[in-house]
Amino acid sequence: MLTCILLLASLLITPVQGDQFEVVAVLRTVDSGSRMITAFANGRDRTLLVAAEAQILDESGQTLKDGLNSKQLVEGLNVSLTVQRGDRAPTILVLQIGKKPSPIPTGTAQAGKPTTGLQPLNEMSATDRYQGEEGGLYGAGSNEPSPQLAVAAAEAAAAIVPRDETGRPAANGKIGLISISMSNATQEFSRFKQLADRDPQKSPAVQIVDCAQGGQTMARWADPNGNCWREAARRLNAADVSPEQVQAAWIKLANAGPNGDLQSHGRQLERDTREVLKNAKKTFPNLQVAFLSSRIYAGYATTRLNPEPYAYEGGFVVRGLIKAQVQGDDDLNDRDTEGEVKAPLLLWGPYLWADGVSARKADGLKWEADDFGNDGTHPSESGRQKVALQLLQFFKTDAHSKTWFLQTAVGRD
Repeated sequence: MLTCILLLASLLITPVQGDQFEVVAVLRTVDSGSRMITAFANGRDRTLLVAAEAQILDESGQTLKDGLNSKQLVEGLNVSLTVQRGDRAPTILVLQIGKKPSPIPTGTAQAGKPTTGLQPLNEMSATDRYQGEEGGLYGAGSNEPSPQLAVAAAEAAAAIVPRDETGRPAANGKIGLISISMSNATQEFSRFKQLADRDPQKSPAVQIVDCAQGGQTMARWADPNGNCWREAARRLNAADVSPEQVQAAWIKLANAGPNGDLQSHGRQLERDTREVLKNAKKTFPNLQVAFLSSRIYAGYATTRLNPEPYAYEGGFVVRGLIKAQVQGDDDLNDRDTEGEVKAPLLLWGPYLWADGVSARKADGLKWEADDFGNDGTHPSESGRQKVALQLLQFFKTDAHSKTWFLQTAVGRD
């Protein structure tokens, strides 16, 4: 067990966004076994939890060997922390050796840029390449499901019907549509709920419940006993929607403080998301489809929370998961004819990334600095509205959601 000192000397705190902040500190005590840190700030001791997926970095921004057990973490060491406020205790997302919250290192990620020069995945062709990856949301330059996947998607969509609280089909039942993800997602999905609930075309059977929560990344949802699942259950209960009525989910893939190349951080994001999908299917037995999305543009990011190119590269992780399921990955099996069902069917939700102010060809989507808060990562009011409108348009027009999302569809012969 390593014990160090954490004294928030002059308490230099920089707000990041809403429930997160950065602070300059001096080490006092770190219990690597329990991942708990005690801190003295403003005349009193404080307790901080180091998140399981927290980034422990050296002065150059590289992963610190041995993490919290590193011999470099000595008494009196200056560090900078990115902290997530929580219900129980503040949680450290990033700990880096150094006196000040350091900028994103050149060559590893990009900050404060209106464009990156990266090509949206849905505009890449079958011959285009990014780190060996071809274009198209579904691969081979295609943005539409393969014929095989389209058939499976149609079957899954047909199984989404109003159900009573026990999960039996019922004319006066409910179709639960939920979100699973972190702070960006809850800000965006809650706005989508406002728009959708006012839309006269939405089926009254569709009950939208925002289960996404601040700080709850894929790594957090991967724990079946995590607090995020208990909070999701509380929100569903408050909305009078049972777990058996939840039949569709929007899951936005992201982890805090990613590091390394696509193969490195992408594998971790994929592993975590696999667990999230399996947990979701166990929790919601009638969950038919998980609509997956990667993040919005992050070129304006001023912190390590999730800058470019990590936001962009998340799209390849989404595609990889969908491909794996289509290819018969047992860990993601969604067909009862193939053995134990472990996951819902995976499809793309709305693809939200565009290269900053460079408008996408198909729909003109672009991301300007005003679409983000002070940290350049979380959406501002205009940013939330953009994502909410993308979500509403998607669920109203996608072939595998409009059949149950729209009022004229539910109750059809």
